[in-house]
Amino acid sequence: MRLTGENKSEMFFKVFYERMKLAQQEIKATVTVNTSDLGSKKKEEEPPDKDTPTAKGKKGMEVAVVSTVAVGVVTEEVKEQLVEASTVTKKAFTRYRREAEAEEHLAAAEGQGPASTPDDQEGEMSVIITIMQPILRLMQLLCENHNRELQNFLRCQNNKNNYNLVCETLQFLDCICGSTTGGLGLLGLYINEKNVGLINQTVESLTEYCQGPCHENQNCIATHECNGIDIIIALILNDINPLGKKRMDLVLELKNNASKLLLAIMESRHDSENAERILYNMRPKELVEVIKKAYMQGEVEPNEPAEEDEDGEEEHAASPQNVGHNIYILAHQLARHNKELQALLKTYGEGDDALEFYAKHTAQIEIVRLDRTMEQIVFPVPNICEFLTNESKLRVYYTTERDEQGSKINDFFLRSEDLFNEMNWQKKLRGTQEPTTGNANTVPSQPILYWCSRNMSFWSSISFNLAVLMNLLVAFFYPLEGIRGGTLDGHLSALLWIAMLVSLAIVIILPQPHGVRVLIASTILRLIFSVGLEPTLFLLGAFNVGNKMIFLMSFVGNRGTFTRGYKAMIMDVEFLYHLLYLIICSLGVFVHVFFYSLLLFDLVYREETLLNVIKSVTRNGRSILLTAVLALILVYLFSIVGYIFFQDDFLLNIDRIPNKTLESGASMVGEFLSAEVCRKDSGENCSTEAVVDAAIATQPSAVVIEDKERSCDSLLMCIVTVLSHGLRSGGGVGDVLRKPSKEEPLFAGRVIYDLLFFFLVIIIVLNLIFGVIIDTFADLRSEKQKKEEVLKTTCFICGLERDKFDNKTVTFEEHIKVEHNMWHYLFFIVLVKVKDSTEYTGPESYVAEMIREHNLDWFPRMRAMSLVCSDADGEQNEIRSLQEKLESTMKLVSNLSGQLTELKEQMTEQRKQKQRIGLLGHPQHPQHANPQQPA
Repeated sequence: MRLTGENKSEMFFKVFYERMKLAQQEIKATVTVNTSDLGSKKKEEEPPDKDTPTAKGKKGMEVAVVSTVAVGVVTEEVKEQLVEASTVTKKAFTRYRREAEAEEHLAAAEGQGPASTPDDQEGEMSVIITIMQPILRLMQLLCENHNRELQNFLRCQNNKNNYNLVCETLQFLDCICGSTTGGLGLLGLYINEKNVGLINQTVESLTEYCQGPCHENQNCIATHECNGIDIIIALILNDINPLGKKRMDLVLELKNNASKLLLAIMESRHDSENAERILYNMRPKELVEVIKKAYMQGEVEPNEPAEEDEDGEEEHAASPQNVGHNIYILAHQLARHNKELQALLKTYGEGDDALEFYAKHTAQIEIVRLDRTMEQIVFPVPNICEFLTNESKLRVYYTTERDEQGSKINDFFLRSEDLFNEMNWQKKLRGTQEPTTGNANTVPSQPILYWCSRNMSFWSSISFNLAVLMNLLVAFFYPLEGIRGGTLDGHLSALLWIAMLVSLAIVIILPQPHGVRVLIASTILRLIFSVGLEPTLFLLGAFNVGNKMIFLMSFVGNRGTFTRGYKAMIMDVEFLYHLLYLIICSLGVFVHVFFYSLLLFDLVYREETLLNVIKSVTRNGRSILLTAVLALILVYLFSIVGYIFFQDDFLLNIDRIPNKTLESGASMVGEFLSAEVCRKDSGENCSTEAVVDAAIATQPSAVVIEDKERSCDSLLMCIVTVLSHGLRSGGGVGDVLRKPSKEEPLFAGRVIYDLLFFFLVIIIVLNLIFGVIIDTFADLRSEKQKKEEVLKTTCFICGLERDKFDNKTVTFEEHIKVEHNMWHYLFFIVLVKVKDSTEYTGPESYVAEMIREHNLDWFPRMRAMSLVCSDADGEQNEIRSLQEKLESTMKLVSNLSGQLTELKEQMTEQRKQKQRIGLLGHPQHPQHANPQQPA
């Protein structure tokens, strides 16, 4: 850094230091106060002979005394402020009278009317003062992005002459505001349209000095002996009049910056020193009243809505409600150190709409810093977060997966981008103003699509109910050609019309699910009897197609698939499922109604239990497939043995339908399987034993005739027979083969063949497959129960269990709702995304950097600040503070030791020079140098 090399910083900061001193002297020499209102009142109320400085000074003191006595008992502090107020008021009236007399004298000399009024000259600043605004802006930019080195460098340059510009900036604020504590509300006399910009810049620079945090600068500002802190507090608590009557926007901006400065002074601190210093001259009731007043001002005189960019960032933050929100956050932080203020913020009743509104739109989280210390952050919830749908919340809450360490943070963080895209999509459908170059472009709202996309689960339920209804109609009344629209009895038709109209009225007045169902049922019945069943099915199918298209569009928009491109759309399994559903609906409408039967599989997608049944097969699909391959190998081996040794035993009972059409149209598969089978001259099977009854012969041609045929004349036929009949028979392939006689030579072989097939294939292999499926289903069920148990008894963010909060000051319910609310963490991620990076606080900059690096170490894991109250953690914080103090002391000692070393070297050099001078002034002869030297 250039400033640290060759001691250039000393001259650089000396110029700024001298400029600040000159500006303070100029301000003290030319005190400018707003006396226009007071002067006009004097001219109206008092006769001309009483227009003396002493009379006006006394009158000002009397007004101050009366107002103070009306408030309460005069204390010593108030007496001091009265003396100060009398001095300031006297000086103000004296200056006003001097300016008025000078203007009148000049006008009389020139023979003209007054060239300008005191209001025109009021608040004009010299160049010595106005030059401070770019200087302060430069120092603010030096500390931009929380540059810790430059923040400390502004306070201490480690040169021979150090210039503490942090304290000088605070003293400059104290000077430009009249060096008053603001206790009597006299700040308005010093703040006007001309200098309010400079005061705002001073407050913003002080804020940038502290954020990061820079604890040294925080302490420097909080413990300074001037009235800087009291002035900042007074800027928040007091009405800045008469400026507030003319330019309320400037006053709101000033209050907003003042509240940010106080928050910066307390940022990331584990002690209560600075908070107690702020609370010393602040009354909690006054702070709460300021919050309510700002909220009511925004309700009574609403400003133009804050414009937002494409990411939801607010452009104009100095609206009354936003200023009140910042002050509420300040009060929330101070309430941790003041029980009275804490009680005032919590005990809001029916009339306290302001506190209820701000409490609802304020969130807090806990983060972990790089040094593993925890910190609480209180922040306003961004407006875009109100567009997050309840369906998405439930989906994320129940489907977020745990990683190897048992944490859900990784999956939750990955889903945050999709949730943010959903918020943007909902905002665009709602219609908001977006700033463009020059003009505010209003995005056209889509209220119908917005309402549809906010109720996706409702449309999904309608699609499923329509699918069930259409399948019921098809199942009971197919074929549909014979079902035509008929005429009902007059009474039944009138009753049906009445039921439909009454249900419609009930749905309009009191929309309830049961009323909707009655309306749909009555409407469908009316359509069936009016136009017929087939047109009714067509209308229902067309409505289902339209409903699914709306659902699919909402689904794609909420998931942000449009913004991610077509590749992400194709890779999204859920999108492909809903697209296939839409295609099947269209096939049912335009091709055949039997396609509606496939829509019933949506029940598997909707019910987690049925989905687990499918997963029980697919999860261990490889094991099941390998076991099935083993079964096929065994079937193949048993087929070979049967073909070689037991070919004549494969006689199967078959049922033939003696239909010439069927016989002539034999399948190609049957011809292929029986290509090498022995046949008689008539073409029949050699082993066919037809047993035909005389009674059956008299029946029609559709009568079934029983006979037997050989089924193992080829190896392929043998494999098919063993595979088809052997696996489906309870006792194996032996149940369908010929029963051999014990006199046959291969009787023992048949017994062994049947038993081996029964034990190896039926008992072992098939039960292996069934066992894998049953065990997988049991595992899925236990996982589901464990997941539900984890949701009930474990914190989503930190992973702490419910029993950790037993006998603690904070219950588990309060912990997951207030301290580690999962949606508050999402809102904070959104805040970091939509907020301007130059407006980041220290914690926000830290989290933004961690998010860019996809580092999740800022999430607390197995930790909570409410549990850090134990002795070990308390000692750790104490050791940390002592270590910081020790490090600062060591730096001071090292600086002092360096200076001592330089001083020692200088003294040594001076001593040597003196010795040389002494030797030159008193030369000694060699023979007299040392007469007593031994020989």
